[in-house]
Amino acid sequence: MSYQDVKLHDLLGTLIDYRGKTPPKTDAGIPLITAKVIKGGRILDNDHEYIAEDYYDEWMRRGLPRQWDVLITTEAPLGEVAILKTTEKVALAQRVILLRGDSQKIDQRYLCFALQSPLVQARLNARATGATVAGIKQSELREVLLPLYPLATQRRIASILSAYDDLIANNTRRIAILEEMARRIYEEWFVRFRFPGHEQVKTVESELGLIPEGWSTQRLVEAAFVTMGQSPSSEHYNFEGKGLPFHQGVTDFGAHYPSHRMYCTVAGRMAMEGDILMSVRAPVGRINLAPSDMVIGRGLCAIRSRTGQQWFLLHRLLEKFKEEDCMGNGAIFKAVTKQDVLGILFPKAPDALEADFERQVAPLWQSIRNLTLKNRNLRATRDLLLPKLISGELDVSTLPEPEEAIAA
Repeated sequence: MSYQDVKLHDLLGTLIDYRGKTPPKTDAGIPLITAKVIKGGRILDNDHEYIAEDYYDEWMRRGLPRQWDVLITTEAPLGEVAILKTTEKVALAQRVILLRGDSQKIDQRYLCFALQSPLVQARLNARATGATVAGIKQSELREVLLPLYPLATQRRIASILSAYDDLIANNTRRIAILEEMARRIYEEWFVRFRFPGHEQVKTVESELGLIPEGWSTQRLVEAAFVTMGQSPSSEHYNFEGKGLPFHQGVTDFGAHYPSHRMYCTVAGRMAMEGDILMSVRAPVGRINLAPSDMVIGRGLCAIRSRTGQQWFLLHRLLEKFKEEDCMGNGAIFKAVTKQDVLGILFPKAPDALEADFERQVAPLWQSIRNLTLKNRNLRATRDLLLPKLISGELDVSTLPEPEEAIAA
């Protein structure tokens, strides 16, 4: 397919830029879209900041965002793009520019995908400035060239790529529901102590406060094997605990670590597939799962159940570290040693009750893992298609309908 290179400026109907201004933040109100929540083509649901609702009109005097507007970050980081799918009010922070295309020239979804393509990303970076942090001026952003196809072709490209994104989003919602179901069972049985038959059991004092009679306390060393991470052997890999995308939930696996044993500088500093990964520094207590065998960095430890009840152990740790940095020492940032980790204390229920919980949640977690794997494959396919479609390497007229392609 052939295309025409056109300046972004000539394709836009509206550009809204709030750079250079920082609104006063509040604990609740209108969500503020900052550069840090625009990632990988979407707006993350976590870490939102807010501005007061009664301040919204005063702050948003340069223009109001609409559904399907495209947002692009101009600095720290440069070039992250997302499309605004909500109809609810949002505010824009500095380092975020809103792009609304001329509907007679460009499709909004196509605009979002084109800006994410390696071709346009390279053009963005070529116009960036900054010795320490790359950034782009509005005047330079307007001059960036976009590959422009006829509107029908743009819509076809957007339809194919959106089909993958929509299915990923649907799977992600299903994952969140399954995780919440498992969490609620754990909370009901092992936090509120409303387990089957709890009506006939009284509570007694323990090191952890009141627990059901017949229960005891247990340290992590009794329940699990713990492997601490190593110092990095190569600058080409991010070994720090902060490298994993913990904020996205325990099933949003990352690929930030080498998987081959040759990268181990200390024997045995590996996490096995399915191990629980926990950050032990800056901050302490982020939880994830190892999607495969991998080397772990010094900011992490790998935890594996001694009894094979890995899901029960996972929920114990998730409950313990609902708030990050709830344990640890350090003048600059908190950290914990292996002895600290091994000494973590939990309430210990009867073996039969813990086994019953494992049986109930295991099918939920198997579904979660299957959906997670599907999402990884869908993302990989979409990421292969995107540059080829935007650059014209693939002719959309020869491709099957999106639903047929995904099913295949």
